Amino acid sequence: MLKRRIMTGVASRRCALLLPALALALAAGFGCSRPAVETAAEATDPGVRWERIADPASAGFSAAALDEIHPYVDGINTTAVMAVVRGRVLFEHGPVDSISYLASVRKSVLAMLYGRYVEDGTIDLESTIEELGMDDVQGLLPIEKQARVLDLVTARSGVYHPASNSGDNLADAPPRGSQEPGTYYLYSNWDFNAAGAVFEQLTERNIYDALETDLAIPLGFEDWHRWIHRKSGDATRSRNLAYHMNLSTRDMARIGHLMLRGGVWKEEQILPPGWAERISSLVTPSEEMNPQGTRGGEFGYGTMWWVWDGPDTPEAFRGAYTGRGAYGQFITVIPSLDMVVAHKTTPNVQTPWEDYRGILTRLVAAHCGAEC
Repeated sequence: MLKRRIMTGVASRRCALLLPALALALAAGFGCSRPAVETAAEATDPGVRWERIADPASAGFSAAALDEIHPYVDGINTTAVMAVVRGRVLFEHGPVDSISYLASVRKSVLAMLYGRYVEDGTIDLESTIEELGMDDVQGLLPIEKQARVLDLVTARSGVYHPASNSGDNLADAPPRGSQEPGTYYLYSNWDFNAAGAVFEQLTERNIYDALETDLAIPLGFEDWHRWIHRKSGDATRSRNLAYHMNLSTRDMARIGHLMLRGGVWKEEQILPPGWAERISSLVTPSEEMNPQGTRGGEFGYGTMWWVWDGPDTPEAFRGAYTGRGAYGQFITVIPSLDMVVAHKTTPNVQTPWEDYRGILTRLVAAHCGAEC
């Protein structure tokens, strides 16, 4: 069946000759490095609709190599994927306008929303749970109440109270009260949901209203519907519900592009200066991740964003970071190539990280710079 796709183009003879080398690089797990884009047109921000790169070679990419990614995507459970370089669409597959939930990518979006309220003093990251008067169904221990807002948004609170929803590492948590807040990383939905509750308490705004006014409207989301957003979770387990979000792949790409541009959109500072860099910077290196079996992997953790880390990180992914959600929801920013990749899988189907990584490595390997 013919798939929806763009950017097939015609490869130059030079790029065609590169294809065997690209295949070898992929087979080796992408051990090569490539220079940043030298030949792309001037960078831009998307308007009402995304612009598309008519000739991938003009952006430093092999059209033939990009075209070969489509069969790979056909073979995994991807619903839609979109790769943007310098603000224009380089690669697209599937219905990028289809809306579904972001799973844990919601946390990365919340980190972005925090920015303006931290800057103006509405949210003090040094405030403790106790100072904010927060508690929960089972009650929080005195030591747990010393966790700061900063500890919540970096998953280092030391609070191991049950969360209202699953999908975290709380089953691997140490005993309650055993960890000093700020000293021990654990991916816990209690932290993230509490961070959402803090946001609403201190800003006196619903998260979804803030998402609309602070991101959806200024970024020109094409598929935004405020009414479809609802919190969920078991309130008998925790008072703090999950603030699930529902976006399209092409609007996820707008979020990633804003991060890539340091929070600037059409010359307007949407996120405070330095905030995008702060939340995408490493807080917990890979060797300090928990549970212990996750240490030494390819990722560390920032402020609700996953950050590539470690000496074995391929050159192209140094400085890269990603939002990650269950089933296969991803927003990935690759500064070395001025690239954003947004990926979505419809719930009840699974695109494992390893399969999505295959898309990323193929996109990066398709870069041939000025030699295209």
